[in-house]
Amino acid sequence: MPHGDRGRRVHLDTAGLGRMPAAARAQLTEWTRHEDRHGPCEVDEHVHHVVRPELDARLAALLGAPAGDTVLATGAADAFAALVPRLPLGPGDRIWTTPYEGVANLTVLTSLRDRARCRLEVVPLRPDGDLDLEWMAAHIDDDVALVSVAHVPAGCGIVTPVEDIGRILAPHRCLYAVDASYAVGQLPVDAGRIGCQLLTGDGWRFLRGPESVGFAYLAPELRQALAPYGTASLALPEGASVVALNAALAVAEDAALAVPEDAGLAVPGDAGPAGGLAAVLRTAVEETPGAELIAPGRVQCGIVTFRHAEMPAGLLRRALAARGVVVGKTVAQETPLYSPGRKATAAVRVSVHHDNSAWDAARFAEALREALAGRGHHAVPTAVRAAAPAPAAVAAGGGAVAAPAAGLRAVGAGPVAGAGAAGAVPAAGVPRPRRTAGRRHLALVCAPAPDGTA
Repeated sequence: MPHGDRGRRVHLDTAGLGRMPAAARAQLTEWTRHEDRHGPCEVDEHVHHVVRPELDARLAALLGAPAGDTVLATGAADAFAALVPRLPLGPGDRIWTTPYEGVANLTVLTSLRDRARCRLEVVPLRPDGDLDLEWMAAHIDDDVALVSVAHVPAGCGIVTPVEDIGRILAPHRCLYAVDASYAVGQLPVDAGRIGCQLLTGDGWRFLRGPESVGFAYLAPELRQALAPYGTASLALPEGASVVALNAALAVAEDAALAVPEDAGLAVPGDAGPAGGLAAVLRTAVEETPGAELIAPGRVQCGIVTFRHAEMPAGLLRRALAARGVVVGKTVAQETPLYSPGRKATAAVRVSVHHDNSAWDAARFAEALREALAGRGHHAVPTAVRAAAPAPAAVAAGGGAVAAPAAGLRAVGAGPVAGAGAAGAVPAAGVPRPRRTAGRRHLALVCAPAPDGTA
């Protein structure tokens, strides 16, 4: 590569925080200064009369939703936490989630289960890591009141077939919630085609807006269920952030118009306009001695996750940053029901945007080789493509969501892979999230087994 390009910083952490377009950054700066000088009223009036009509129209087009059916929030997780606990569930109802559910939404679901004294079940995985849609079709009935699915999880690049799930659920009375935080902006997201009643998203990842602004689509069925409670408790984002998100979506619209229709799937099994570039990154990881790719499922997107046998994820992330390549890190606590291999607690997460280039991928490969020079003598499997079946049996009202154990009925078939040297599954293999003093993240604490052991 040209010598002068080596000093250019490569951003490959869009899943953590997308690079804000210059136009959006300028709007954020301008209206933050305006609020500082003139107070919030003028900003609020500008947002209400000028920006919101434009933003609502752009969100409707982006999400395939009717205009006016979206609401703003400070983030997808905040919207989910404000709306889902209000659903009128009770004993006899069942909630379905998946092993790829994020910890924030999982915490809300376990709390709802405990309050409503209903059941929380985890849909099993196929041997290749995809959700078992045949199991869903065979077990769905009108006892299932809520199904929560991540379109793309935080910890790996698998793309969940949300539209196929929607077709399975459509004849039944359940509400269908989709977390599109890591999908919207990199993949087509159409709430109408998905058939969901709640779709949440963040504005600061692949949409490249400012932090602390997100949105939710609420279908009429969900609005009716929430009618006694409304959505007034949603924490609204600051006015300048709303203006900047609108500007970021305008840039995304212009970019989409400039992309040829055939610029998408460069490699079979890779989704989205950046899928071909992500495949190049995965190849670079697979060719790295000692690296282990975490890529369950048959369809991948622009997120590539891996770990190395000899260098911890945090240290490797910093080594890449020192070489001008910005990547992210994901920890097992972000998706506590899915932990490939049941050993590593952290992995490096590389994520590309439509504006990344082949040069960026080549620079990542070079920086990875430099960072791991002299390492990689202890080989590990090159990929974790087949995930363990879902580890969930479901405890009703009050117990922690637990792995199959004595006296508990597993939802999926087959043992849990990677459960230990002897193959035994801990009595509470899926720990229950709770906050601990002095930590900003959720620590995962295993509930005691029935015999009193940990």
